[in-house]
Amino acid sequence: MMQQQEAKFGLTKFAEVWNGRLAMLGFLAFATELLTGHGILHQVGLM
Repeated sequence: MMQQQEAKFGLTKFAEVWNGRLAMLGFLAFATELLTGHGILHQVGLM
């Protein structure tokens, strides 16, 4: 018998978990930019 693999795209739990994680990272970058006045690239020394 073949095992059914979980889909990695679309409205799946896997996709929603990663969407939430990336949204939290984006919010953190936005919040630190508001607080410091410098963008994320400036903060890590790339600019």
